Amino acid sequence: MNRDDFLILNRTIHNHRLIYFDNAATTQKPKQVTEALTFYYNHHNSNIHRGVHSISQEATELFEESRETVRKFINAPSRQEIIFTRGTTEAINLVAASFGKKFINEGDEVLITELEHHSNIVPWQLICETQKAHLKVLPFDEKGVLCMDLLDDFLTEKTKIVAVTHTSNTLGTINDIKTIIHKAHKKNIPVLIDGAQAMSHEKIDVCELDCDFFAFSGHKMYAPMGVGVLFGKENWLNAMPPYQGGGEMVNQVSFEKTTYNELPFKFEAGTPGVGDVAGLKTAIEYLESVGIEKITRYQQELLQYAFTQLSQIDEIEFYGTASHKAAIISFNLKNIHPFDVGTILDGFGIAVRTGHHCTQPIMTKFGIQGTVRASFALYNTFEEIDVFVKALKKTQEMLR
Repeated sequence: MNRDDFLILNRTIHNHRLIYFDNAATTQKPKQVTEALTFYYNHHNSNIHRGVHSISQEATELFEESRETVRKFINAPSRQEIIFTRGTTEAINLVAASFGKKFINEGDEVLITELEHHSNIVPWQLICETQKAHLKVLPFDEKGVLCMDLLDDFLTEKTKIVAVTHTSNTLGTINDIKTIIHKAHKKNIPVLIDGAQAMSHEKIDVCELDCDFFAFSGHKMYAPMGVGVLFGKENWLNAMPPYQGGGEMVNQVSFEKTTYNELPFKFEAGTPGVGDVAGLKTAIEYLESVGIEKITRYQQELLQYAFTQLSQIDEIEFYGTASHKAAIISFNLKNIHPFDVGTILDGFGIAVRTGHHCTQPIMTKFGIQGTVRASFALYNTFEEIDVFVKALKKTQEMLR
């Protein structure tokens, strides 16, 4: 794990070397990724699939090579099941709108959980409103663990789809999605997994999970912003209507009738971010060169060390204490607003996230306005955590 690959870590913020603990929001990019992005625009920039000239064909080849890289990375059976989107949010909206239009009717139910990011709540609310369906919510306990003992009761003959986060972006909880998928499938209910937070923390195998849909973003796994992926089982994708209309997603167009392209192009309307897709390919290759298992072990070591050191601070309260969690810690200092903590820490060159983290229902459950969130990546160090803890103690002294 070469920190020198991440040039932004050489920055100083307020005369302090940058310590970046906001990785759950977005990860920094290694120079290999930014160079791949620049190389595309300097050498291959062209629209794809429709050109006969050389650089168009080169760009198309790069784009489809990237699709194959993604397919192998998550062990999807077919390239046709890999759809490029702008991110997890668009991928979930695609499924909610398209699947919902075809398969969700008045009186039906959609099951989500209390741990969801807004991006896995609002799209389902929208389709439920349109289709006059009902949104059901599986709760979590005081540790931030889903109440799995209630799951059987929540899965009914009216449930048309389950949409659940793999890993909570706020609490770090890693959900027992295999059990959720197994129980749902026993009742022939498809499952969508929001994998945004999972991709940089562990190896994902969609065949092993047997999920029907899996959505994730590039920018949380060291790739550029503006690119994401929806994996969908081919039978579902073929049955769903297009999400957007335009170029690329069509076969034949007339004023009387339009027929649609084959997968995955049916769901890829318009000009894609080819350079960003190339950057995603390079990011995956970077992760594989370091080793996903190695990254997972190291981040878990950082998590345990940070939790031990932070526990020594008086009047600190943690949120999300599941035994199985990713390298994310949410906390508050007693009687100090998280925004104030984040502002003071920034003065020490330390970047953390403060607020509700697009999970307002979680904050409501705990009866708080927000938290301070520190999240760790492969380039973070134990020494940075020591600096962080000292800065927190100074922050506490300043704001008491």
